[in-house]
Amino acid sequence: MKFIIKVIRLMLGLFAYSVGIVMLINANMGLSPWDVLHQGISRQTVLTMGQAGILVGLGIVFFNFIFKEKVGVGTILNMLFIGIFLDFLMLNDILPQPDSLLARVSMLIGGMIVIAIASYLYIGAGLGAGPRDGLMVALQHKTGKSVRFVRNSIEITALVIGFILGGSVGPGTVITSVGQGYIMQFIFKVCRFNVKTVSHSYIDDNIRSALGRG
Repeated sequence: MKFIIKVIRLMLGLFAYSVGIVMLINANMGLSPWDVLHQGISRQTVLTMGQAGILVGLGIVFFNFIFKEKVGVGTILNMLFIGIFLDFLMLNDILPQPDSLLARVSMLIGGMIVIAIASYLYIGAGLGAGPRDGLMVALQHKTGKSVRFVRNSIEITALVIGFILGGSVGPGTVITSVGQGYIMQFIFKVCRFNVKTVSHSYIDDNIRSALGRG
């Protein structure tokens, strides 16, 4: 029962995260680095943006597996469902597309807040890190560089490739890159949530537990 509650919390978080991404897209001020990449791939292929995100996530999960980073149920669901929810929201035009600058800025900031709340929900479920967080940890272990350096390097690479492919870059890209961390920190503080206290369970742990070996 406890596991089911965790999965429900995770799925709510992933859906909310997708809502936040669509809000950033509809604000039309430029996307976050990873979404610039996903949109760029989408514009150069027959894939939707959500499908492009799933494809990139699948590649990252494979990379993490090669480098022996643990994968959780949450990692797999993150890889699949953010893209599925994203396409559902976009293809059905569920969220509005504002016209005025004030409304667009408000939607951009609102999207960042929603993403922060979503992160609190899905990280707090404790079912494994997202694929991109796992990539950051894997490269940090392999290179010995700081987490900040590795994260910035990954996001700059995603941004450059996405921009070359035609992804949307603008003031919103800078705002989300700089401001998302601060908003997330504020939301976590309001929710009295400390990431360091989360104990994640991974697929190999789940298997051992199911077999009575954990």
